Amino acid sequence: MTNGLYQMLLGHHAASDAPLLHLPDGTTLSYAGMAQRVAQISGMLRAQGLRKGDRLAMQCPKSPQALALYLACVHSGVIFLPLNTAYTPDEIGYFVEDAAPKIIVTDPAAEDALLPVAQRASALLLTLGADEQGSFAEAVANATPQAEAVACGADDLACFLYTSGTTGHSKGAMLTQRNLMSNAQTLVKTWAFTRDDVLLHALPIFHAHGLFVACNVTMAVGGAMIWLSGFDVGAVLDAMPHATTMMGVPTFYTRLLDADRFTRDVAGHMRLFTSGSAPLLAETHAQFSARTGHAILERYGMTETGMNTSNPYNGERRAGTVGFPLEGVEVRIMGENGKEIAQGETGRIEVRGPNVFTGYWKMPEKTAAELQQNGFFITGDLGHIDADGYVTIAGRDKDLIISGGYNIYPKEVELLLDAQPGVKEAAVIGAPHADFGEGVVAVLVQQGNEAPDIEAIQLEVSARLANFKRPQKYIIIPELPRNTMGKVQKNILRDTYGDVFSAAAHTTKRAHS
Repeated sequence: MTNGLYQMLLGHHAASDAPLLHLPDGTTLSYAGMAQRVAQISGMLRAQGLRKGDRLAMQCPKSPQALALYLACVHSGVIFLPLNTAYTPDEIGYFVEDAAPKIIVTDPAAEDALLPVAQRASALLLTLGADEQGSFAEAVANATPQAEAVACGADDLACFLYTSGTTGHSKGAMLTQRNLMSNAQTLVKTWAFTRDDVLLHALPIFHAHGLFVACNVTMAVGGAMIWLSGFDVGAVLDAMPHATTMMGVPTFYTRLLDADRFTRDVAGHMRLFTSGSAPLLAETHAQFSARTGHAILERYGMTETGMNTSNPYNGERRAGTVGFPLEGVEVRIMGENGKEIAQGETGRIEVRGPNVFTGYWKMPEKTAAELQQNGFFITGDLGHIDADGYVTIAGRDKDLIISGGYNIYPKEVELLLDAQPGVKEAAVIGAPHADFGEGVVAVLVQQGNEAPDIEAIQLEVSARLANFKRPQKYIIIPELPRNTMGKVQKNILRDTYGDVFSAAAHTTKRAHS
């Protein structure tokens, strides 16, 4: 038994001097250079006692060494747990308690805050900064390289990705080698990637989009990436003439359209722009096409499944749709009665295929409720399939908010807001936002005669929640709308405050930066 995922990503190219990463300082890291880094890190993991099936959590800035750590976990059979760099120590504490990683790698700036978290979990805390310095680098430098990859089967776990749950507690989606391999190989074919491609990589790598889509697809064909620390309009425009492809979220494209420098000539070397993680407005699609001559390719995926559908590479890319089911992936639309409904009608989206996860870590009841015995996963999204086979997402039957590509479950935010002085109760909703797909709106009912101190609430929220979860708008109303059973009617709130960001979208851009 070999290690199929490692072979696909790096093993087949381990001796190649072809470029893997083009770095901001003008240097290049080759595939062979990355393989050497991976062997060294794998030696350190082994020296620290990590074995196949153990977990490692990473919350540190994007860097070549951070990517090497992911690859070393694959190489070693260690389950990789990437965590959003915006998460607070309280949030990290939950993930660490749940997943029980043996090592936590974090930014040196967060070391003091996370040390108690690591100590409670009996985990080793190492630091890795954007400059690739820290105790992680020291430990790796002193390790003996482990060149041979640990044998792993297709059903062995490769990663935990945490996603929101109905109680407000995140769920650890367990992804196997097969899940990641099948999705990358299908996307390579669907999007016509080759070793000649150069991907402009400005996404974070703690997220499935930036890591399992962008990186995995590129490495599967031996292509290269222009490695940017984040999305900066100027840096992206400087790099674009040297790239062939870019994967982004809608925010990337709205900000590019705001830049006068972004012209048809600048995009002239590109063959493909893709968008995902949040809905792309049809207006953005049209404006981008008019400016550049490129039709953005929108696709649909989620934490538990990777990519499910894609607009065609060759063929009409319809604005407002997410295209066709990927090869090997089944998509069906189900009614309330549990039966498949007629073409064109809106219902519950379910998917089945080798991309679908194996379940939620330590949550068998939740797994059974969403991952059916027939293999179909209940996505929680609503949609329909038209006569031509295009899938359109109509909304969600869950209250999940997707803002800037990040999942936010309102219950977590509501519990915090409910505990604030002057707040009787709170409802958190998503409202359409030109940059982020959805912006977070907190609707509060005041306790007593004195209105809540919004500034004080914002300070408390900032200390407790990652920035992308924080409400961008606070609205105070006398009472929340409820149905006869007493359930808050969030559909009414969405209808009432659906245009709250229409005039102020560009003033809130920095909320997720």
